[in-house]
Amino acid sequence: MSTNVAVYPGSFDPITNGHVDIILRGAQIFDRLIVLVAVNSEKKNLFSLDERVDLIREVFGGNPKVEVDTFEGLLVKYMCARDIRVVIRGLRAVSDFEYEFQMALMNRKIFPEADTLFLATRENYSYVSSRILKEVFGLGGCISDLAPAVVIEAMKQKFKPARRKSKEAR
Repeated sequence: MSTNVAVYPGSFDPITNGHVDIILRGAQIFDRLIVLVAVNSEKKNLFSLDERVDLIREVFGGNPKVEVDTFEGLLVKYMCARDIRVVIRGLRAVSDFEYEFQMALMNRKIFPEADTLFLATRENYSYVSSRILKEVFGLGGCISDLAPAVVIEAMKQKFKPARRKSKEAR
């Protein structure tokens, strides 16, 4: 059994400073934290799976306690195959809890040994999500304190054509 290992799953499209905070705090609790990037072919992502994995690896490259992997399908199948028992989930607001609680109970129904550890976000990240980050950035807003520098640089490249068009339209 992988005793002191946890997974932190998500789409991370892209990773935010809120995610970074949860990962760092999880890595303080566990000997190893595996950041699991979800494969979801039905979701339209800004970054490809490989780009998301590379960005996370770049952010945590110097931290031996943080690993990055991908998964598709049921999270608990990944956990069961690797004998991992703990899922970390970040909570921004009460509204997150209801969904996350249902997922935790379903995961435990499928894999009875699975436990979910909820970490409350820090207040300064309680309103940040990948979706809002992309929207604000795409509209020209400043996100310098909401995402790692490598993510902001990658977003500049992704939004370059759209930003150029919006400036030309003015």
